[in-house]
Amino acid sequence: MEKLTRITRDLAVMGGKPCIRGMRVTVGTLVGLMASGHSIQRILDEYPYLNEPDILEALAYAAWRVGEVEPPLSLE
Repeated sequence: MEKLTRITRDLAVMGGKPCIRGMRVTVGTLVGLMASGHSIQRILDEYPYLNEPDILEALAYAAWRVGEVEPPLSLE
């Protein structure tokens, strides 16, 4: 897997949870929305400051975490 560039972790943002590009949108939020049946387009409509690659990278990060593989992250 390529280095993840959109997932960041910063203790000052959401307590260090993995977030999208330093914003207060967590990977868990996006994965939860997808799991509950929201489409990518609906998420983008609700979070206009996100884009499709953000969501896809959040899903990729979650898949790697489930596999207990720690991908390299951009830490700030």
